[in-house]
Parts: sequence; structure tokens; C-alpha cells
Amino acid sequence: MFDFSASQVLTIALTFFLAGIVKGVTGMGLPTVAMGVLATVMPPVGAASLLIVPSFVTNVWQLLAGPSFAALSSRLWLMMAGITAGTIAGSWLLTNDSGGWTTPALGAALMIYAGMSLMAWQLTVPARLEPRLSPFIGLATGVVTGGTGVFVIPAVPYLQALGLGKEDLIQALGLSFTVSTIALAIGLAGGGAFRFDSIGASVLAVAPALAGMGLGQWVRRRVSPATFRRWFLICLLLLGLQLLLRPLI
Repeated sequence: MFDFSASQVLTIALTFFLAGIVKGVTGMGLPTVAMGVLATVMPPVGAASLLIVPSFVTNVWQLLAGPSFAALSSRLWLMMAGITAGTIAGSWLLTNDSGGWTTPALGAALMIYAGMSLMAWQLTVPARLEPRLSPFIGLATGVVTGGTGVFVIPAVPYLQALGLGKEDLIQALGLSFTVSTIALAIGLAGGGAFRFDSIGASVLAVAPALAGMGLGQWVRRRVSPATFRRWFLICLLLLGLQLLLRPLI
């Protein structure tokens, strides 16, 4: 399953380098970019297996760099439990894709996220509703993660709606993405799609991802992150459209 040619290795390295740049500039987006680009050259389940280690490494880095790990974990544990259960259950969809629907589903998820972000929808969740909504948001995020390998819907808009400070939001995203990565690895392993050879290939993707993050952080100090993010979302929207329409082309 993971016997790559030289051109495929180069494509994978460049993809994770690009995904690392996006994460370095915006603080997120590595799994989203990696899944979107790699799904154009391989099945989504293969792309999901490759992103496990670089996603885990970069998101743990982001998680531990913040100031409020204990407080956020206590506040968001119901959401994290929902993400874990939903991802492990939903990964069955990714590992048993006999109908070839996961590629257009991935495209749809990318388009929804990019479209919502470009329209700058700013939702607000009242504090009294958070304990009730969190497990359902987590479960929905998990099912989307397990079925497409994309971690962001609806977790990112929900976390943005909680009114967290900038540093707390970045750390909360790191927590959500880290839990999603671990749960996805468990789900894929249970379905036989994440094995020892997958780990080896995924480890090799860490170096270009970290190099890209370093370059992205350098870029962030020299360009407007808002402008970069807008063009990134436009490209993500077009990529999602291509994946959505691929079965019809």
C-alpha cells in the first residue's frame, strides 16, 4: 500500500512542506492541506495514514506552547470525548470506502470550511449552552474526521464562538487537533489502514512539515497573515471543488 516511487515521495515531501508553511503562518491547516492535496494523487485513507505523525508532532507542539492546558482540558473534556468516540466510529467509513465517496466528501468538507471562513461568520455560544453543545459538536467533528481525515468542521467555528482569548484559542485548537489525530490513528489501525509501514512513511513526512512551519513563521513576520489566510482559503475552496466534482469529470 505504501511502496512509493521517487515522484510520489517528492510529492509527499512538497505537500507536507506546503502544509507546514500554512500552519506556520496561520496556526492551523496542516492536516487540511495535506488531505486536500494528497487526495488528488492517492486514496484519502492513504493520505490520512501519512498525516498521523506530522500532525501529532506539530499539534502537540502547539498544544504545549500555550498557557492554559489544564483549564482548557477541564472545560473541553466533553467535546474531546465526543471527538474520540466519533472519530473512532467514523473511521470505519474511511477504511471501508467501497463506493469511492470519501474523495467527494473530503472535497465538500474543505469547501464548507473555506466558505464559512471566507464569509467570516462570527457565531457566539452562550456559556449556559456550552456543556450541552460540546459533546454533540465533538461527536459531529469526530464523524467528519473519521470519514474524511479533516479535523476542522464543526470544531473550529465552535471553538471560535466560545469567546476564548487569542492564546487560549490557539491552544484549544491544538488540543482538539491532537485528540483528533490520536483517535484517527486508533480508528485507522483498527481498520487495518495504519500499520508499521504507515508509521515509517508518516515519520518521514515530519521533517518537511517542520521545515515548512519554520518558513511559515518567518513569512508571518513579513506578510499580512489575514491576506495570506484569505488566499489560502480561496485555494482550499477550489481544491475542494475539484475533489467534489472528480467523480463526474
